[in-house]
Amino acid sequence: MAAGSVLQTLREIAPTVSAGVLAADLMHLARDLALLETTDVRLLHFDVMDGCFCPAMTAGPPLIKAVKTPLVKDVHLMIADPLAKLEDYVGAGADIITVHLESCPTHIHQVFQMLGRMENANDPARGIVRGLALNPETPVQAVVPLLDEIEMVVLLAINPGWGGQKFLQSTRTRIEKARRMSRESGREIIIGVDGGVTRDNIAEIAAMKPDLVVAGSAIFDGKAPAENARYILGALKGG
Repeated sequence: MAAGSVLQTLREIAPTVSAGVLAADLMHLARDLALLETTDVRLLHFDVMDGCFCPAMTAGPPLIKAVKTPLVKDVHLMIADPLAKLEDYVGAGADIITVHLESCPTHIHQVFQMLGRMENANDPARGIVRGLALNPETPVQAVVPLLDEIEMVVLLAINPGWGGQKFLQSTRTRIEKARRMSRESGREIIIGVDGGVTRDNIAEIAAMKPDLVVAGSAIFDGKAPAENARYILGALKGG
């Protein structure tokens, strides 16, 4: 990654896509990542689920650390009590850490304050972007008390942990609300969308003008990950 902070990079390349690595062929991950790295995609998204906060279970710090890539490591923690585990994920090389408001309602400020004091394990100058994720049923207004502690808001367009869900159309209004709150706060918050993204609906999602879109199986479909990544990125850029 070029010199400068991860946050600066996100702002410069927005709108952009974060490619969900768990949708890749993990038996041939090096091959799939090599193909992805031929595109202009700059972020690699890791979904971390613990089977408690949401029903599915995925991988944790060992996989994140083991993946060798020049791409920004975008880590989405769908886990209970993330405060106790932040050090492990930072140590694994996370450049972005997003936690759910719903996962720690009593001490969410502590999570972001701790992250703000931690150094990026890849390069301290890169910083760590602090993201707050909201499930579809959580009011967007819930971010207001935390706007001074975060750099990114991620709006889930599906309920976390279940496959086969369709993109919720209410996400459009939620993006608009989040954007308005960002402007009113005087801070340049990155607005992201995660869940239900496909090649068929990416143009519609792009029209909602998010800064960041997470796409997993829409890119890693087992056939043409590089072509899919270029298509999705092109749609977001208005190409």
